[in-house]
Amino acid sequence: MGILKTFFTNCAHPKGRMGRVMLRFMNFGHAPLTNWGLSLTEFQDGWTMLDIGCGGGATLQRLLKRSENAKVYGIDISEESVAKARQVNADVLDKQVFIQQGNVEKLPYEDNTFDLITAVETVYFWQDLPHCLQEVRRVLKPDCQFAIMLEVIETNSKWANVVEGMTVYSPEQIKQMLEKTGFKEVTLHRKKPTYATIFGKK
Repeated sequence: MGILKTFFTNCAHPKGRMGRVMLRFMNFGHAPLTNWGLSLTEFQDGWTMLDIGCGGGATLQRLLKRSENAKVYGIDISEESVAKARQVNADVLDKQVFIQQGNVEKLPYEDNTFDLITAVETVYFWQDLPHCLQEVRRVLKPDCQFAIMLEVIETNSKWANVVEGMTVYSPEQIKQMLEKTGFKEVTLHRKKPTYATIFGKK
């Protein structure tokens, strides 16, 4: 159980060899959820986008493919994640894709910077979710969207105990938090069996 817990705790903050294995798993395993969630967005060319908790960097690639002449930023708390994401996006790094280590609690970007912000399977690990949502809203342009994509986990799930630092929220709870933070036109989309995407506009 100790090894299993160490492995899955790398969901939150990938480190070392196990972290590198987890990042490869994330890039592959999150693809169906991410592609479905992004399909609900009407992309425009030339967007400036941010993926928070960019992990192994695959979502950055998916964003770039959907908006011609776009700029895509990625941020992650894990040094291992940043290294992997830079490797995966090496051909466009510091040209169209910009990746750095950092924390969602204090995003290193100016107000009103991004046309779209995404967060895939990561809000469970944001320590002060209401504050983090305010920070996301700050760097989002007016009338632009924040998209939270996640696999729905029951509050009594064993994963909440296995993965250190994880807080389980229902999609409905996240929707309410977005509304309380000042996001407008908040919508919740579900896809069986467990996928959910929640959108909020600034």
